[in-house]
Amino acid sequence: MSASTGVETPVPVSPAKVAFASFIGTTVEWYDYFIFGTAAVLVLNQQFFPTLSPAAGTLAAFGTFSVAFIARPLGSIIFGHFGDRVSRKRMLVFSLLGMGLATVLVGLVPGYAAIGVAAPVILVALRFLQGFAVGGEWGGAVLMALEHAPARKRAFFASWPQAGVPAGIVLATGAFYLVQLMPEAQFQAWGWRIPFLGSVVLIAVGLYIRLKVTESPEFTQMQDEEAQRERRQRVPIIEVLREHKRPVLIGALAIAGGNTVFYLSTVYMLAHGPQDLGFDRGTILVMIMAAAAIDIISMPLVAMIADRIGRKQLLQLGAVIGIVIGVPMFASFQTGTAWGIFLAAFLALPVGHAFSSAVITSFIPGLFATRVRYTGAGLAYQLSGIIASAPAPFVATYLYAATQSSLAVGAYLSAVSVVALIAISCGPRTNLDREVTALNSTRGAVPS
Repeated sequence: MSASTGVETPVPVSPAKVAFASFIGTTVEWYDYFIFGTAAVLVLNQQFFPTLSPAAGTLAAFGTFSVAFIARPLGSIIFGHFGDRVSRKRMLVFSLLGMGLATVLVGLVPGYAAIGVAAPVILVALRFLQGFAVGGEWGGAVLMALEHAPARKRAFFASWPQAGVPAGIVLATGAFYLVQLMPEAQFQAWGWRIPFLGSVVLIAVGLYIRLKVTESPEFTQMQDEEAQRERRQRVPIIEVLREHKRPVLIGALAIAGGNTVFYLSTVYMLAHGPQDLGFDRGTILVMIMAAAAIDIISMPLVAMIADRIGRKQLLQLGAVIGIVIGVPMFASFQTGTAWGIFLAAFLALPVGHAFSSAVITSFIPGLFATRVRYTGAGLAYQLSGIIASAPAPFVATYLYAATQSSLAVGAYLSAVSVVALIAISCGPRTNLDREVTALNSTRGAVPS
């Protein structure tokens, strides 16, 4: 027990155990988050927007999907406020509970045929709650892994929560692949609800693991220091907006390329292939799932490189990769073959997404001081959702409709990656990158 604060002083714990717990928690949260995106493509337009044309219904379902991106920055501010003042760990428990509640209720809400316009209204409200919860999840999970990690391996351990993103895709895609094998009438009537209702089991597992994690040592030390000075930052968001506007903008734009390639491959391709090109829905689901599984492994491997050369350099490489793969990715997808679809998903996820996102979990937090790190890092990441993630399916749909060519969508990805490269290059070397330089110097390596 800390004499100065009265809060529990954490017993030293293995960084790997904390990182694994963060990975499990984020996997569960992103599973809940992504099953909505998959359902938006496969079924929500018919269940909740049946009076619209197929194209308009899909756009309406995408719109409902995108509501979460508006809620995510709000969640990052509220959860970040208490995460920077009270406890990182408690906020992660609350975010998981909020996500679980919203997801199960989506599986229970009646369709348009049963309750009319109230159905899409309730759906939008629940999607907003999902976004609010995941907005508080990312910053806390990342900081728990990062702030428990040794200096030499910070990028590696911090990448584990980010690996929960493709892991969530694997579970969500796998769940919908299985239920879409049902007869179409049964799938549309009630089968699509199973992945939502089944999440209650994953939530229970996530809570069990998350409750065993100790508080961040850096956060506990900061609390002790501020208590000794009789100083407590009461409103972290005010300090972030007053003193850290540039880091927030750099962080938001730095991940824009990674977010764009991720949502183009996991949401847009899933709708574009069957609707516009006549591809088999099951084949696309399987190929996305396979590529996402490889992405889980790619994340920590890429982060290990960053621990040697520095986060900023690795992110610059990731942006260049995003520029290069845009057109080849969609050219491969347009072939319609299983291997062509897999190659597109492979370029998008274990290559494009891994190199642009694996070390964002140590780069963005490194832009902020510990006392406002939860708020600042979370806000930067979630703002990128509004800037890059939410518009991606809409922009891609519009570009294809206007040009009748998926290559225009690939060019769009390349353009966003150029913006990300500029932002990363304009950003400072973080304190974490200075640690890399110092450690490399002590072991005789060439400084990054």
